[in-house]
Amino acid sequence: MSLIECNDVSFSYEGKTIVSGLSFNIQAGDYLCIVGENGSGKSTLIKGLLGLKSPALGKITFGSGLTQKEIGYLPQQTGIQRNFPASVYEVVLSGTLGKSPLRPFYSLKEKRVAEHNMEKLGILNLSKRCYRELSGGQQQRVLLARALCATKRLILLDEPVAGLDPIVTAEMYSLIKKLNREDNITVIMVSHDIHGTIDDSTHILHMGTKPLFFGKTEDYIKSDVGKIFLCGEHTRSKDHLKNKECQEAEDNMNCSGRSDDEDDLKNGECDD
Repeated sequence: MSLIECNDVSFSYEGKTIVSGLSFNIQAGDYLCIVGENGSGKSTLIKGLLGLKSPALGKITFGSGLTQKEIGYLPQQTGIQRNFPASVYEVVLSGTLGKSPLRPFYSLKEKRVAEHNMEKLGILNLSKRCYRELSGGQQQRVLLARALCATKRLILLDEPVAGLDPIVTAEMYSLIKKLNREDNITVIMVSHDIHGTIDDSTHILHMGTKPLFFGKTEDYIKSDVGKIFLCGEHTRSKDHLKNKECQEAEDNMNCSGRSDDEDDLKNGECDD
């Protein structure tokens, strides 16, 4: 059974539809990368998965015993978050709060979980440091460790490498891949950095006002919508696309009229 299944889901704000007709499913161990232009509803979907926003239409179903309290979440960084006046240990430990009612102390088990996740991400030596004094990359590791304190099954990451330099970005991607491959943690990640994630993800969800693609990463690379997006992002992967292929993909998309049917989007065929 799927961990998460979205069936014909739509989201709206003040009567305006942001996302419509979205259907996909997540299996245990998947690494899903969610891409799309600004305003396509990526962060709105994350809020829906977390239970912070209800669909206007359709249904989101959780399976295999998964509950929203068992989802670890790494949000987009804000100025307030970056300047949060707490120790690294306190920030990471707070990730255990979702599992139990509020109380004035943490259990020994919760403290061990926090220490284990800090050690796993290489930040145990920073435990007494003030969070706001850390570099951007260190802060993201702290927030990832915090997310892991909430779950052993599924993490949602909203732009986890935004604002990080290339070396730190590569390190962050490596950590996420390791969690997915070695710890079998299911990953759902929103990213604008498609060329940085395409080698690690197992599936791609390309969002627009209407969904443009959902499927395996290798199929996305071959699809017209994938080719156009990858060209636009100036991918530097070893399978980079030639300009001629980009133009052919765009022509196919134009002649297909951006059909709602996924197979039409993949094949992009039309009569002469």
